[in-house]
Amino acid sequence: MILEKINKEDCISLLKEFKCPPWVIDHSQKVADKALIISKNFPVNLKLVYAGALLHDIGRSKSNGTDHAVIGARILEELEFPSNIVRIVERHIGAGISRVEAEKMGLPPKNYFPIAIEEKIVSHSDNLLDGSTEVNIDFVVEKWEKKLGKNHPSLERLKILHDELIITPNSF
Repeated sequence: MILEKINKEDCISLLKEFKCPPWVIDHSQKVADKALIISKNFPVNLKLVYAGALLHDIGRSKSNGTDHAVIGARILEELEFPSNIVRIVERHIGAGISRVEAEKMGLPPKNYFPIAIEEKIVSHSDNLLDGSTEVNIDFVVEKWEKKLGKNHPSLERLKILHDELIITPNSF
């Protein structure tokens, strides 16, 4: 499949075909919108960002666990989607997962860190949405602290990713 031929309607249809619940589709559209806003500050492939954001949770058609990212990547690989979209889906959890963390979670042992700017943008756009409601970084940090503990390495990665992507008046 060629990226230039992938459009919003195809992505939404695919989510429906895989029986993603309506809340996943709504959330994915909001993540895609947020990703486009963040993308304005970077030289990125907007089609890639938008398609990756729309499809980032396709694995929720089979699991609501952390493994939904790996499942979603597998689905898109089987459908012969471009590898850069597959990587966005596979690496979108939080601000990345280390190989050690992945093994503890029962995921295939490898690093799941967003590397390309498009991967980082989709990952963090997802972080900044609680369902379909946009939230700020303080909300996200507090949510993760409650879930993972105050000293979890993911918190520092989250803050670094936020500082890298979000331009504020204080950034200058």
